[in-house]
Amino acid sequence: MLRTTSISVGVLLAALSQPAVSETIYIPVGEQAPDKQALQRPERGMRSATVLERFGEPMSMTAPVGDPPISRWVYEDFTAYFEHDTVIHSVLRFTPEVPQPEP
Repeated sequence: MLRTTSISVGVLLAALSQPAVSETIYIPVGEQAPDKQALQRPERGMRSATVLERFGEPMSMTAPVGDPPISRWVYEDFTAYFEHDTVIHSVLRFTPEVPQPEP
């Protein structure tokens, strides 16, 4: 009797449950911020002194974290990531489009 009840409850729950559905949208990197793709930004392997020379002082810098030490320099249009004294990656910064109020 208990087994039949358990099976009935299991079948009822399975019938009432609905599968979870999600949608993933992929946007290729080349299509992200097309107006900023031509911006100059640090390249992999560039030294921090060269980055300072070419792009000036960053708006903010994070202290190195982890092993190997990774730090981040934030500029207006991009963020550069460093391992020790060398750029490992640079990415464009997201700038939300704020609608301008009509006069």
